[in-house]
Amino acid sequence: MSTNAQFKPTLGLFDATMIVAGGMIGSGIFIVSADITRNVGSAGWLILVWLITGFMTITAAVSYGELSAMYPKAGGQYVYLKEAYNPLVGFLFGWSFFSVIQTATIAAVGVAFARFTAYLIPAVGEGNILLDLGFLKISAAQVLAIALIVFLTYSNTRGVKGGKIIQSTFTVTKLVSLFGLIVFGFLLAKQSFWSENWQHAFTSVQDLGAKNAAGVLQPTSWQPISGAVLIGAISAAMVGSIFSSDSWNNVTFIAGEIKNPQRNIGLSLFFGTLIVTLIYVTANLMYLNVLPLQQIAYAENDRVAVAAANAIFGNAGTIVIAVMIMISTFGCNNGLILAGARVYYTMAKDGLFFKKTGELNKNAVPEYALWIQCAVASLLCLSGKYGDLLTMVSFVVVIFYILTIIGIFILRKKLPNAERPYKAFGYPVLPLIYIIMGTLFCVGLVWASPTYSLWGLGITALGVPLYFIAVNNQKRSV
Repeated sequence: MSTNAQFKPTLGLFDATMIVAGGMIGSGIFIVSADITRNVGSAGWLILVWLITGFMTITAAVSYGELSAMYPKAGGQYVYLKEAYNPLVGFLFGWSFFSVIQTATIAAVGVAFARFTAYLIPAVGEGNILLDLGFLKISAAQVLAIALIVFLTYSNTRGVKGGKIIQSTFTVTKLVSLFGLIVFGFLLAKQSFWSENWQHAFTSVQDLGAKNAAGVLQPTSWQPISGAVLIGAISAAMVGSIFSSDSWNNVTFIAGEIKNPQRNIGLSLFFGTLIVTLIYVTANLMYLNVLPLQQIAYAENDRVAVAAANAIFGNAGTIVIAVMIMISTFGCNNGLILAGARVYYTMAKDGLFFKKTGELNKNAVPEYALWIQCAVASLLCLSGKYGDLLTMVSFVVVIFYILTIIGIFILRKKLPNAERPYKAFGYPVLPLIYIIMGTLFCVGLVWASPTYSLWGLGITALGVPLYFIAVNNQKRSV
């Protein structure tokens, strides 16, 4: 390990764009539309949820372009918050990132990889319990998820070039595969449910929520929804779409390894989020074409893409989707693991994290930071509470997105003459719209799922005493 080694800028615009897109596309697009449909109850609201999420994601991404151009160094969002507010706010993000945002996402994506591998190799399924301690059951799926995280962590300790190759290869593969699935869904579907699904485009989730013995939704009295009920339903639904569209900001964490970061980070954020948003919306339009609404809402184990692929390819569809999700989650976790450790590295340089995480190995990567991230993510794989983690992650991550975009306004006032190679597109209107929409989402989520959203807030608040402990330790060591 060396404290004097420097990051090597080896990633170009294409590589950065693949990190954005690859980090966003995991398992969510194949699964979460079921839960969204159960929350909002109709085709129109399903697509609108994805459009709202896409708009918010692209707006946030192009806004981040200004910050990434001002501070083109490792750490990304942690650095932006520290500069706009103070070190405490930056630390709270870094702590939340380490304790739940990045590590829980890595765990959830790893378990998704294992769940779909079990389609091809049943022995690695969740039903195969390898160890039963009473208070804790460890399944083969959890062990496989941990093995994947350990393998990708090790690969990334060997240098950023290997991680780049894995990321680009797997991201291109899954983009092409998803595009092919969408096209085949419109060309090869044996039966189209398009007209049926759009007959009542904007209706009440309460009327659709009941199902008969056959598991079929009962649209008996269609009524529009509005007000607090609508906001709560959309917020609860957006947990899945926000989670599926998250991690686009990972590219900002590795700014020190990107060529011409002032230009390429902003462009990669825009191109990556735009590509993924288009794929997500068209994938859901494809679902509405090949499946009736009740089958989307109540797909077995929420595996909407499996049901869609079976409708397109027959029995072989399950294998097609299993392979696609294995490729998707493998590449997604590689990007998450690669980028996340750079935040802890930068925090350590500021004296706010374990000292050894601020060191680079002979391959110019923060090896110790990678391994402690691996350890926490592996422990979270054993929790079994992936749905709850998803709610906490979505709530906390949007709060910090809002704070970061407010930071653009603060820095414009605090540093009016600072060099800004790129300025936030649509400023101040688009950033302000994101702040309003993000706030409505968080308020609606507290209303719809108070327990786990407030747990997420509590974990973040725990960072306050930890910050002052870190500061006191830093003073003692000086």
